[in-house]
Amino acid sequence: MQWAPLGSEPVPPPLPPSRVDFSGDRSEFRRMVTKGAALELVTFGFYRFWLVTDIRRHLWSNTSIDGDAAEYTGRAKELLIGFLVALAILVPIYLAYFLVGIEFERWQGFASTPLFISFYAFGQFAIFRARRYRLTRTVWRGVRFWMDGSGWIYSLRAMLWGLLTFLTLGLALPWREASLERYKMRHTHFGDLQGDFEGDGWEFFKRGWWLWLLSPIAVVIFPLAPFLYAEFKAREWRWWLNGIRVGGVSLSSTLPHNAFYGLYWKVVGWWLLLSTIFGFYIAGAMALAVKLSGLPVEQIMGPGGHAKSIPMLVMMVIGYFAVALAVNIIMRVYLQRDLWVKVLETVEVHDIGAAADVRGSGELASALGEGFADGLDVAGF
Repeated sequence: MQWAPLGSEPVPPPLPPSRVDFSGDRSEFRRMVTKGAALELVTFGFYRFWLVTDIRRHLWSNTSIDGDAAEYTGRAKELLIGFLVALAILVPIYLAYFLVGIEFERWQGFASTPLFISFYAFGQFAIFRARRYRLTRTVWRGVRFWMDGSGWIYSLRAMLWGLLTFLTLGLALPWREASLERYKMRHTHFGDLQGDFEGDGWEFFKRGWWLWLLSPIAVVIFPLAPFLYAEFKAREWRWWLNGIRVGGVSLSSTLPHNAFYGLYWKVVGWWLLLSTIFGFYIAGAMALAVKLSGLPVEQIMGPGGHAKSIPMLVMMVIGYFAVALAVNIIMRVYLQRDLWVKVLETVEVHDIGAAADVRGSGELASALGEGFADGLDVAGF
């Protein structure tokens, strides 16, 4: 027998990176959000909790890592209850501000500052807690993601970084994003594996400092704004993905800087087309109202004119809701589903074997954070 010396055992080669695949059907998604948007209008927005749940299930279940799809286990009832609880907290704040504004007209301007600060703090708390909720409802290979940490500590950090970003006219934004993401990822877990974030602010700054210089010009010259924002979001996505770590698992992305140009311009194009159609529709409705009521155009367009022409008012409301429905569908198809697919096409997962022996851990989180996010309009998908 021959014995190999200690330490000379062959080291197995590292596994090749695993791809992230998406198998969802675009037509199926479009039909789902079209039906959901229509039901949102009929139910005065309350169907959104069921629609959001359906969207997440579709995206999660059609996203496969190393051949295994993720699973979203959240329920619409949880989101609805969380929203109602959050509403019970937010409504008294709105009411108190309204009463202060009526009672002390001269203090109304001063009262808006603490109100804005309070809502910003609630908004950051909601973003953190909503992320915690989504993670605890995300399962892969039978193991749940989860999150600990304090939403209020995160909110305080976000407020301090927000103040610094304001004082530096946006220059501190890359460091703000890196710090907040590091806090979130270090409190993110997959079973017993802890997350981390290795992206830094200086790297992000180098990727997009020239976008900061061009932003004042883009505000004045509108056609530049979608390009600039699409460029920024693509660079941000790539920087964020390359910095994610979960235990020994890491991600990398080759997302090109112009990946989102088409998506944002399609949305702008649809918006311009719908606005044009709506303009012609209103002109036609006005002509019909003049014919049916016998009133001159100046009287219908004047103060209180719509109240004198009920058909005109009804047609305007119908047109407005039709445009809102169409925009709702377009935003979800292009900026949720299509953006999700474009990002996943460029992602690779490295050292997936480090998650082979992961053990389940953590507890489910409540949907209160999602409720705050909905109430303050800072919800994500």
